[in-house]
Amino acid sequence: MPWLQLKAHIAPEQADLLEELLLAEGASAITLQDAHDDPVFEPERGTTPLWHDTILTGLYDDLEGIEAMLERVRQAWAAEIPEEPCPEIEFELLADRDWEREWMDGFHPLRMGSRLWIVPSWHDAPDPDAVNLLLDPGLAFGTGTHPTTALCLEWLDGLAATGALEGRDVLDVGCGSGILAIAALKLGAAHATGTDIDPQALLASRDNAERNAIEASRLELLYPEQLEFRPFPVVIANILAGPLVELATTIADHVAPGGRLALSGILAAQADEVLDAYRDQGLIMDDPAERDGWIRLSGHRSRG
Repeated sequence: MPWLQLKAHIAPEQADLLEELLLAEGASAITLQDAHDDPVFEPERGTTPLWHDTILTGLYDDLEGIEAMLERVRQAWAAEIPEEPCPEIEFELLADRDWEREWMDGFHPLRMGSRLWIVPSWHDAPDPDAVNLLLDPGLAFGTGTHPTTALCLEWLDGLAATGALEGRDVLDVGCGSGILAIAALKLGAAHATGTDIDPQALLASRDNAERNAIEASRLELLYPEQLEFRPFPVVIANILAGPLVELATTIADHVAPGGRLALSGILAAQADEVLDAYRDQGLIMDDPAERDGWIRLSGHRSRG
C-alpha cells in the first residue's frame, strides 16, 4: 500500500501545534528532524530539543481528500495563531516499502580507533574479539555517527592503547546517551561518572549501560549539581563551545594532577577561544584534531 507523506519546514516554537493538527487529521506517524544536520548537545532540562529550522513530516495511509484535509489544517492554524501564516505543506505519494528495514539498513557498525566498534543491535560484531559497544541510532543523544562523538571515541581508544585508561576513574560531562562513559568502561576504565542536565539523557545512559552489560556500580549518573568535587584522572566533555568556555573553571578543576582532558562539540572558528579558556586554568593543551569542520581539543594537567 502506498503512503501519503506531508512535509513542512517549521520554526521550533510552532512544531507542537502543527504536529497536533496533523495527528488530529489521522497521521500515522510524525517525525521531527534538523534541516541542516546540526547536532543538539545540551537542551534545557525537561524540554524537547528542536533545531532552528525543523522539518516536520507526517505519514498517512488514507490517500483520499488531501486538499480538503490541508484546508482544515490551515483553518485550524489560523484559529490558533492568526498572526502567523500556516507553513507551506508539501505532499507526495511514497511507494509501499519496508520502512523499518530500510532505516535499519542505513546504519552499520562503525570502527573508532584501533579496536573499538559501535555496533547496532541488529548487526553482528565485525570483530568479536574487539571492544564492541552496542548502541542503536535514534533519539539517543549521541550514537557515534557525528564527528564530535567519533573524535572523542578515538581519543579514548588511543588512551586505552597506551594503558592510560586502565583502572582509571572517568568523568563524562554532558554524557547524553552515555556512549563515551560506557566506551571508557569497556576499554578498561574502572569507574565512570556521567553528568547531564536532561533526565532523559540519564535514563538513556542507564539503558545503554545495561545493554552493554555494565555493572550498575561502575557507572554513576548525576545531574551536574549533584556532582561532589573530586579530581578525575580522565575527564571528557562533548558539549558545545559556549558551555565549555563558561564551565572552564569547573571542568578544569576536576582534572587531577597528571590527568587527561578531551573537549569536543567545537567548530573550527571557536577552537582558539576554548583553548585560551583552558590554558588559563593551567592545563597544557595539545594541537587540535579536526574532522569535517569540528574540533577535538585535548590536554593534561602537570603533576607538579
